[in-house]
Amino acid sequence: MDIQEKWKHFDLLDAKSRKASPIQNLPPRPSKSNSLGKEVNIRLNTFHVLEYPSKPVHQYDVTVFGQSDIKRMVIEKVWKSKAVQDKLDRSWIFDGNKLAWSLNRLPNDQIVINVDLDMEEGRQRSSGRNTFKIAIKFVGDIDFSTLRGYLTGKCAFDVSILETMSFLDHLLREAPSRKYTQIKKSFFARGQNRFSLGGGVEAFKGVFASARLVHSGMSTGPCLSINVDVANGTFFTEMDLIDMIRELTRCRTREDVITAFQRAKQGDWHKSPMYKALKALTHVTVHKKTMPPVNGVFKEFKIHRFQNKDAYERTFNLQTRDANGEVTSSITTTIAEYFRNRWGINCARGLPLVELTKKGELVPVEALHIPQNQRYKVKLDDKQTSQMIKFAVTLPDERWAAVNHGVAMLDWQTDPYLKNYGLKISPNPAEVKGRILPTPEPTFAVGKIDARTASTGRWRIDGKKFLTNNTRPLKSWGVAIVNSGRGACINQGQAENFFTQFCKIYRTHGGQIEGMPHMQVVNLVRGGEMITDIWNSTGNKFQAKPQIIFFVVPDRNAEAYMRIKKSCECRYGVVSQVMQSAHVQKAQDQYISNVCMKVNAKLGGTTSMAVGCLPKVDKTFATVPTMIIGADVSHAAPGVMDQGSMAAITCSMDAKFTKYNALCDTNGNRVEIISTQNIQRLLKKMVEQWMNNFRGRVPDRVIYYRDGVSAGQYAHVLDQEVADMKAMFRVINPAAQPKFTVIICAKRHHIRFFPQQGDRNKNPLPGTLVETGCTHPFEFDFYLAAHSAIKGTARPVHYHVILNECGFSSELIQQLTFEHCFQYARSTTPVSMFPAVYYAHLASNRAKAHDNKPAVSSGKKETAERRDREQQGGSTALSTSDKDIAEIPPLMPMNNSLGIENTMWYI
Repeated sequence: MDIQEKWKHFDLLDAKSRKASPIQNLPPRPSKSNSLGKEVNIRLNTFHVLEYPSKPVHQYDVTVFGQSDIKRMVIEKVWKSKAVQDKLDRSWIFDGNKLAWSLNRLPNDQIVINVDLDMEEGRQRSSGRNTFKIAIKFVGDIDFSTLRGYLTGKCAFDVSILETMSFLDHLLREAPSRKYTQIKKSFFARGQNRFSLGGGVEAFKGVFASARLVHSGMSTGPCLSINVDVANGTFFTEMDLIDMIRELTRCRTREDVITAFQRAKQGDWHKSPMYKALKALTHVTVHKKTMPPVNGVFKEFKIHRFQNKDAYERTFNLQTRDANGEVTSSITTTIAEYFRNRWGINCARGLPLVELTKKGELVPVEALHIPQNQRYKVKLDDKQTSQMIKFAVTLPDERWAAVNHGVAMLDWQTDPYLKNYGLKISPNPAEVKGRILPTPEPTFAVGKIDARTASTGRWRIDGKKFLTNNTRPLKSWGVAIVNSGRGACINQGQAENFFTQFCKIYRTHGGQIEGMPHMQVVNLVRGGEMITDIWNSTGNKFQAKPQIIFFVVPDRNAEAYMRIKKSCECRYGVVSQVMQSAHVQKAQDQYISNVCMKVNAKLGGTTSMAVGCLPKVDKTFATVPTMIIGADVSHAAPGVMDQGSMAAITCSMDAKFTKYNALCDTNGNRVEIISTQNIQRLLKKMVEQWMNNFRGRVPDRVIYYRDGVSAGQYAHVLDQEVADMKAMFRVINPAAQPKFTVIICAKRHHIRFFPQQGDRNKNPLPGTLVETGCTHPFEFDFYLAAHSAIKGTARPVHYHVILNECGFSSELIQQLTFEHCFQYARSTTPVSMFPAVYYAHLASNRAKAHDNKPAVSSGKKETAERRDREQQGGSTALSTSDKDIAEIPPLMPMNNSLGIENTMWYI
């Protein structure tokens, strides 16, 4: 395997990371830092490495022979066995799979050890089933001189640096993994303060640690650094298994659990909601009566599955043996009788049995217990997610205290493995010089927000006229007041009051309105037909197809919302605006102004543009026809197999980059790189519309902001997506050769800023830029906090320039990125990420409503139908155990007869 297949940039912390590689010859770090704005001192949650191992470190290949398919858990048991550990010294580090390291060289460079796990664990031999051989073979030495040479610019990256980083990663986590519960790069201690999320799930905080190669920002230049942050983990709450089953199935009493179990048994047990809920449980401990703890620790067993029989329905032969082990008697008994007579545990009828992986043993739920720190891997429901956000959000001071607590947990100063190998980490965090970039002024057709006000991260638009208003006066428009079965969610007077105010305020913002809308009560139970009702009645009243339809809904019913959007956009091609009745009843001016911004954008207008110092940075920038493209690919939640990945592409439509069209479609199953078909079909449409707006010419430059790709996929973005875009331009115009600048955006990282001078919550001020301390040692990347955090600690966005054919300076890219965050169409605050990407996120989420599946009549009826299926033991999703996942179909296309594709329909 060559370097291009093994390396995932410079953050190698798991086996998957070794399958990708950096791209050679990416744009280099700028020769000088940004000088715009003012300087600010910033503390980072990174800790630089002071000393590297000086002793030779020997690397070994580890192979375990035995069963045909040996699981990783068994490999670890073999490695930790007494037979193996007696042959090795304490300096050995094992990655849990194939590699090991030691300061000592084995005699003859290899060793083979026989391991009998039955004998190790005090069990009777199982005819060789648990007998293994482990072969440990020397494969080479870790060469730290190459890493030092790379950091000092004396040699290029090669495989030896990959191997060194992989070793250092395992060295860093060896000691913590022995003390704490490890989840990838995070560690969680027992006994921490826990926060209930409901449904038998709890959250608590741990520590995240990751090794990175960075530019230190000091005279020492590039170095190795450890990024330490708070980790928020979700776990099952420690309790008896029967109580956990009650929590997972949302039953109030044990009797309700029995009723639910009996109902599930009547259908297909393995497809029932109850079985699916219980599948999340993986480990249990046996009741202390049957297996007392050893040294205060209960032995854990792995759950194979839950059976659809109870303890009274399963029988077995109970044998009695004499002192010589000979069978003296055998009787048939139920599991319930055995546990009552042998252990004094009374089993209730109608509760599922648990089959353990250990010899297929069947145990009643009353005899089992859920241990502490068992990870919860299932997607949180809406209520749990809301609780998790409350738990995870912390202000900067509190977060920094948690980082310090994490450093104390890692305890580098006394870590025996770090000390033994000679790795020394600074206990002090990195401190760097950042910049606060000049704040632009959000500018309207009439009026503007001064830079001082804008720099606070919040402003009002009272009396401001939008930069451009709706392209056609609003004449044919309707309001659907939804009746969900309890009557209309607002009365006629409330509706008239709100829309009278709406017309007044929209006109003050420059909106063109000819009169009041048509209003009608519609019934949610009619589902898609309620959209037909309001479409027809509005069109008939105004003798013109509706330009927009408002829906006033009683609550946040996601299914009803998706139904509305799907019918409006795919069936009728009309934009819509959904509002909750509580907001309509209050009719507050600020809320109405916010609605006006969205409506204006959907009707072809734009809110404002950011006017800053960009012309001073590059006087010619605005004179060259330039297109900005944003893209994102979103994926279904873990475990959801019948929902495809969603590709969303946005494209600027004007010279000021205030209006973006967006199109979406499915992109295979968990495929991150946008397909050639999607680029040709989606982007080509928008490019042709851009050309119509620019007198038929092709852009000279394209700035492509791409979100959501890991460093190992940078090459794929260039070799596939950008190559496909260039090919598309050649199809449109064979002479077209626009230059590309490609910038990757990422928010899923653990870097945080703790500035000396921040806002009132001690968060960084909008425009805070960091170019050292946590950035790549040699490539062109930076971190930018463009927004003012509403809650918690601000998360800066990481931007990495992977192609710069346009030759833009770092100051231009950074200032452009920052200023555009102030012209997000539906907000009176700067947004955290470049708008083209933010819009792609919005479009991707909205386009989920265009899923090409048979629709149901209404959100309410859909919920009822699904509940009926579940009660009958049915399934709401494809099961991979039953059949292969069908090819993901494309989305239902939008009806473009009214030109909806040329609007910001997704805003």
